[in-house]
Amino acid sequence: MNPSEPRHTALKPDARLDAYFSGEDERRRVTRELFDQAAAGYDEAERITGFGTGPRYRREVLQRNGLGAGMHLLDVAAGTGLVTVAAVELVGPQGRVLALDPSPGMLAELRRKVDVETIEGYAEAIPLPDAHVDFISMGYALRHVGDLDRAFAEYLRVLRPGGRVCLMEISRPRNRFGQWLLAAYLGHVVPLLSRLGRSRADVGRLWAYYGDTVAAAVDPALVLAALRQAGFEDVHCTVTFGIFREYLGRKADRVS
Repeated sequence: MNPSEPRHTALKPDARLDAYFSGEDERRRVTRELFDQAAAGYDEAERITGFGTGPRYRREVLQRNGLGAGMHLLDVAAGTGLVTVAAVELVGPQGRVLALDPSPGMLAELRRKVDVETIEGYAEAIPLPDAHVDFISMGYALRHVGDLDRAFAEYLRVLRPGGRVCLMEISRPRNRFGQWLLAAYLGHVVPLLSRLGRSRADVGRLWAYYGDTVAAAVDPALVLAALRQAGFEDVHCTVTFGIFREYLGRKADRVS
């Protein structure tokens, strides 16, 4: 990347975020603690958030965007393995799935449900060799990346020629009522239902943070620009129900 070019961040300056952190180091510490504390109840809260449709949707997204049998995949910000599980099913016994996440609590939950190699780390510094995987997935965690340019440069580096990236994300509804409704649902309804259900973990603050980061997320056009700037081709975005986005790109094939 040219040092003179502007760098892309996943979140815009927003007063709501001041309640959580005041800098990158503090952001990493605070968010890791939030995820660790919520890990045991995360899957239950996610099931409520997605009305139980999440597993089918994640599998369909991966399959529709090219993940298939025998491929090697890196799931970035894997969390409790919701995308990882779908990927394991699709690549089959001849494939390989790696799961990267900075939260040891989330990775511990992931290992309870699926047997894959786990790596504790961040998207901006992936401890893997160049040209190591065929596909990179990221499920609803783009907002938690501190530096999109470094992360996307790492994605391009670890992908093999022709490899693909698929980033699932939630974006702001266009109208104010939709924005208010989504924030209320994530920040209040989901935590309440989680407490009434089987979950005893502290998911309330994490889901409130989710709502605030959705509101503070940069515009989709800037994410697409950062992917192109990193060197990805065929960069585009699809939208479902007005809020569920898939940011997609491909690493160029090897030059003959």
